[in-house]
Amino acid sequence: MTDRLSRRQIAWRAARDLADGAYVNLGLGMPVLVSDHAPVGREIMFHSENGIVGVGPVADAGAADPDLTDAGSRLVTLAPGAALVDSAEAFAMIRGGHVDVTLLGGFQVSAAGDLANWDSRSRVKGRLVGGAMDLAVGAKSVRVLMAHTTREGDARLVERCDLPLTALSAVDRVYTDLAVVDVTASGFLVREMIAGLDAAALRAVTAAPLEFADDVAILAPPVL
Repeated sequence: MTDRLSRRQIAWRAARDLADGAYVNLGLGMPVLVSDHAPVGREIMFHSENGIVGVGPVADAGAADPDLTDAGSRLVTLAPGAALVDSAEAFAMIRGGHVDVTLLGGFQVSAAGDLANWDSRSRVKGRLVGGAMDLAVGAKSVRVLMAHTTREGDARLVERCDLPLTALSAVDRVYTDLAVVDVTASGFLVREMIAGLDAAALRAVTAAPLEFADDVAILAPPVL
């Protein structure tokens, strides 16, 4: 199989779909990288559940403020117009439906849009679901960034999740290291694939039926 995308390339691709003026929550893991790749010319207010509205790119070593971290404990900067709030207010934004998009990591996404992102059984068994359950039901759009398969080669896009669920029928779009896939009323619809990958190869690493858009594009991010 052709080379897969890096974590930063997946984050870059997810950032391309964020609209000017959007309020976007960044979940733990790969999603926090998205604020480093905001499209030039778009004003996007990145929301961190620990109390930042307006997360900027990660801080340079010489300019880092140890008191300014995102939900992933990265030292970050503030975007123009940013606000610092307490965690209760940050979650009031989420639960009140004021977040346009949430970007979350995932262990599995089902063809119905169900999300499992809080217990992998093998590495973090017993980890609490945390704020993901609020994010998955409170945001207007839920998009997931994850590897297409596990390290053992098991599919993460599945017909039904067999891991504990975070939310039902929540996910709109999935960004993986192989493709961009929408969740539709009839299941998974492939919008983009990396160069050198064909439909048969993608189906071979997916545990659910795949449909392909008539205009499937090549997923070709820059070198990052």
